[in-house]
Amino acid sequence: MRGIVPPDPETEVSQVRFAVVYVPKRSRKRFAANCVDVMDTCEAAVSNADPEAKRYAARVVGPSKSSEGQYIYYLAEWLE
Repeated sequence: MRGIVPPDPETEVSQVRFAVVYVPKRSRKRFAANCVDVMDTCEAAVSNADPEAKRYAARVVGPSKSSEGQYIYYLAEWLE
């Protein structure tokens, strides 16, 4: 995954997680932490997604701190 902080194998920071992401367009590759609802399982993310409300299931990597000082998540893949 180019352009992201790689997951740290010794900590829980910046790990691959399942989530529901609020995003106006699915072309974005990174998201502010307040737009991401982390879920325990893939099934939970898919069942809580609501495309009509622009909430999509995804695998994300994060959180990471951006150069602007905000916490962000990076898209690993969209889930269907």
